[in-house]
Formats: sequence, C-alpha cells, structure tokens
Amino acid sequence: MSNSRKSLRTPLKVRLRIDHPVHGEMLVTTRDISECGVYVLIDQAQNMLAMGERVQGQVQGLPMEAPILSLEVVRVEALGVGLRFVQAE
Repeated sequence: MSNSRKSLRTPLKVRLRIDHPVHGEMLVTTRDISECGVYVLIDQAQNMLAMGERVQGQVQGLPMEAPILSLEVVRVEALGVGLRFVQAE
C-alpha cells in the first residue's frame, strides 16, 4: 500500500478533548499530527465515530486555553481515527 499523504506526520502525544454531537465529550490521546490533520487513539473508535462526521477538538493541559478546532473524520481504524482540520465556514 503506497502512502499518498501530502503532509509529513510528526509524532505528538497530547490530550485532546473531542466534543461529539451524539456521544458528548471524549478525552483521547493524539498519536501524530500534520498540517492537514491529527490521528487520535480511541478505544472502540469503530463504534463511536463514522466517516464524514464533524466534531470539535481542543488540546488540553496547556498553560493557556487552546483554540477549539473543527475536525472531520477521514479514517476509522481499530485503534483510532484520522481527523482532518476543517476551515471555518
């Protein structure tokens, strides 16, 4: 399988709060990040998030409040999900 990603992924482990319209708030851990998105580790991700869903995300544990970002689910795997950063509309 070839890697068709356009952006370099950088390993990054931080806590991320995801706000989902149905499942509510989830605290997850990131695995890596790129300029286009982030991969998060979620137990039972396949049962919670679906391709194309939009969620809100905010990094936790910083000395100041991080911005809340819009994210779209672009990949669902057994270990977690790939989320794409969505520009404000």
